[in-house]
Amino acid sequence: MFDYHTHTIFSDGDLIPSELVKRATKLGNEGIALTDHVDFSNYDFILRSLLNAKNELKDDWEIFVLVGVEITHVPPNKIDKLVKKTKKAGAEIIVVHGESIVEPVANGTNKAAVSNEKVDILAHPGLITEDEVELARENDVLLEITARTGHSLTNGHVASLAKKIGANVVINSDAHSPNDLINDDMAMMVLMGAGLDKNTAKKILEYGKEYYNKM
Repeated sequence: MFDYHTHTIFSDGDLIPSELVKRATKLGNEGIALTDHVDFSNYDFILRSLLNAKNELKDDWEIFVLVGVEITHVPPNKIDKLVKKTKKAGAEIIVVHGESIVEPVANGTNKAAVSNEKVDILAHPGLITEDEVELARENDVLLEITARTGHSLTNGHVASLAKKIGANVVINSDAHSPNDLINDDMAMMVLMGAGLDKNTAKKILEYGKEYYNKM
């Protein structure tokens, strides 16, 4: 399991980076991305803090760790600008908080995210459209199947369109607390619960590992 969407105390998570990484290691996961919520007010502080932790501890951590952001509730016309700023500040992975049906995310967020080749993952994209899935495929933006309660309500819709159009998907925990983290077995169940067959679910897990090597 490579989990590309988690949160620490630097946004709304419960754990400091070291403990979150340790908990993921204990579950048997091979990689984790620390992707705290950011807008223009806090991205620099969060990235600086997380990168400091990684630089000091990377030789002691037993799994691969990426430092990134989840761009959250930023107006769609400002997403490209913040993507550039977070990249410049050292973000190794960029997640955009998609148009989940359980939060008041601005219309147009999904389209802005999948139109930007620098975005790695569109998280919990809700009732994403076919045109937006096509843009995700063209720009190699991964669509998230999520284990997060609430956001997961539209997993079936996302999986169905991604399969129809040929867009790549990834399974993430969107962990905010240690109990939110998932292992391979739970990831498989979430993927199959989204309507994917066992072989496709296995391929998605394998692609999650391959994606790290592509970055």
